[in-house]
Amino acid sequence: MKKITPIILILLISALICPVMIASAQNVFVHPGVLHSQASLDKIYQAVKNKTEPQYGSYKLLEANPLAQADYKMKGPFKIIARDGEFKYTSTKMAADFSAAYLNALMWAATKKEAYAKKSLEILEAYADTLQLIPPTNDAPLLAGLEGNKIVNAAEILRYTYKGITVAQVEKIKKMLVKIFLPVCEDFYKRPPYTNGNWGAAVTNMYMGSAVFLDDRQMYNKAVDFYLNAHDNGNIEHYVDGVTGQIQESGRDQIHTSLGIGCLASTCEIAYNQGDDLYGKYNNRLLLGFEYVARYNLGYDVPFQTYREITGKYSNLTKISDKDRGMLIPIYQMVYNHYVRIKGLQMPYTEKMVAKMQPEGYDPAHTGFGTLLFYSAERKQ
Repeated sequence: MKKITPIILILLISALICPVMIASAQNVFVHPGVLHSQASLDKIYQAVKNKTEPQYGSYKLLEANPLAQADYKMKGPFKIIARDGEFKYTSTKMAADFSAAYLNALMWAATKKEAYAKKSLEILEAYADTLQLIPPTNDAPLLAGLEGNKIVNAAEILRYTYKGITVAQVEKIKKMLVKIFLPVCEDFYKRPPYTNGNWGAAVTNMYMGSAVFLDDRQMYNKAVDFYLNAHDNGNIEHYVDGVTGQIQESGRDQIHTSLGIGCLASTCEIAYNQGDDLYGKYNNRLLLGFEYVARYNLGYDVPFQTYREITGKYSNLTKISDKDRGMLIPIYQMVYNHYVRIKGLQMPYTEKMVAKMQPEGYDPAHTGFGTLLFYSAERKQ
């Protein structure tokens, strides 16, 4: 038997006293690992190469999208971007540019045609060289969340799959995120809760993706904590009722409820790619939310009660809103794949929504193209 030296003894004692610290120190991020792992990117490529249905039908929608073209003409870049206020004129233009960066990155992953990678990188680098400010207007957090999410996902794909990207280019994109986008998110986190829940959900989705891209464990843990515990309408416990699945914004309209649960789902998918199951927290509460939204938007009745939300500003809604009811928003395939295909749980209304929408196409506020990106033919019994 080998002699235990004093140093080894100290290490053993430390491991017993502080197991979490040691486990955390050994925990490294998986790359690519925001919304798309290497395994999922490989599946996308093979599905397109073999023209496998139904994934290929979703790919054809991506391929035909004007924003997914290698000859896309940028509307910017702009020095200042905003969704509202003095610089609102940049809103649709910069959103199109960031979507084009992400969709071209997906086309690169799906086809291995370098022209798409070059276009995606051209857009990201142009904004990294030019963008100076997201002004503190009312909609700044939503802009940072929704548009920053596209940037992070595009950059993560390129960084770990495209040999043509340089270290200097990656650093410029990092700097844009750290100096321009993330301070807006940090300011949102510091404020007392003041918004409907889709804002916090969108901010946290982008924040967690950035944490992975930047290899920042502290940021990642902060995003997880917000999702689970935040005193805000945008965390899972406050946004989705644990009994019925009613959404905090169900009395407002259906497009915002879809935006909120879509962003929560994307956060869960990022965490799952990093080995953490946020999907299952609070007894699979996100599943309840998706079933509630799918059920109502398929035309069925759902229970509703006036929701006592965090800010007190939106607690007077006495009936569910039929505004935007029935809109087919492509947010369902990803969660269906996780809960039903991977975990073997039941989602009958989500299943009907997936069947109705297949193949999923584009939506400017969401990842879209879920049939291509997340479909799995394997189903756990």
